[in-house]
Amino acid sequence: MLGAIRRGLISSNRVLERIMPLLTPAAIVVGVLNEGSLLPLTWLVPWIFAGMTLIGSLKSNFRDLLAVLVKPQKLIILLVILHVVMPLIGWLAAMLFFPGDPYTVTGYVLLFAIPTGVVSVVWVSMHGGNIALTLALILIDTLLSPLIVPATLYVLMGASVQMDAGEMMRGLLWMVVLPSVAGMLLNQFSKGKISAVCGPPLAPFVKVGLFIVVSINGASIARYLKHPDGKLFLIIAVTFVTVALGYVIGAFVSRRLHYDHESSVAVQFNSGMRNLSAGAVLAVRYFPPSVALPVISGMLFQQILAACSGMFIRSRVRRRQLADPLADRLAAPASSHNS
Repeated sequence: MLGAIRRGLISSNRVLERIMPLLTPAAIVVGVLNEGSLLPLTWLVPWIFAGMTLIGSLKSNFRDLLAVLVKPQKLIILLVILHVVMPLIGWLAAMLFFPGDPYTVTGYVLLFAIPTGVVSVVWVSMHGGNIALTLALILIDTLLSPLIVPATLYVLMGASVQMDAGEMMRGLLWMVVLPSVAGMLLNQFSKGKISAVCGPPLAPFVKVGLFIVVSINGASIARYLKHPDGKLFLIIAVTFVTVALGYVIGAFVSRRLHYDHESSVAVQFNSGMRNLSAGAVLAVRYFPPSVALPVISGMLFQQILAACSGMFIRSRVRRRQLADPLADRLAAPASSHNS
């Protein structure tokens, strides 16, 4: 009986992975259409998110983290892209298109200040990328998020928008940092057994949790989405371009630095992926609703752009295979955890 349930959960996870590009846009639609029934459930979001983070962190361990920290160049480059280059791009784009609108500008800074997304592990593993580098980045970026997010908002926005930095740090600590550390410790002390036994059957609950969180957050800004205007369409367009730039910059940097296939895949996906569900929770809880618009609109595109990025990677691998038959090794799923 338990074996059948386990196989069913693993099978359902494969289905959910295939429809990932459609999952978050569909969740936003559900949230908008069910505003009245979902808004009272807002209090559940931090708890659901903490559970998602715990499950997603069961793959992490100190050994893989140490292996990446010994040679941290790629990790540092990713952190610079994520927390220097992209926030500046988001801020400049928002200042250009929404001058005199501090809340929308804050939304774009928050969109690119939040840490990389746990779901990037799915995309990196699907395309044979460096899992160790990805997990180390997620863990370190997550642990630093209570400092990086408020600091980025303060540096780029200053006193333009009032925020309770201490409360935001406590929220990130509870929703993201503590569950991540707990997941890593469970994996470490069980010597990987908990990840192997519990990870696969629990994986679909992360996707379901993501759908629920996005739906509830979508309900929080339903009044903006139900009555679209020119500004909303401009926000969506600017968000699409800036989010897409993250993937493009990751691909460009990995190409210029001549990274191998595994590292290129990890850099490309992690430069574009963000923990947007966490960003939406922060925006809804600590800022006026209009701050959430850029973050929520990013959810419309992130998974679709990730799928497009995967198509680009497969196309690049096929070109290499045609040029050199031995290059098919590059397309093999990552079996090594070297960074």
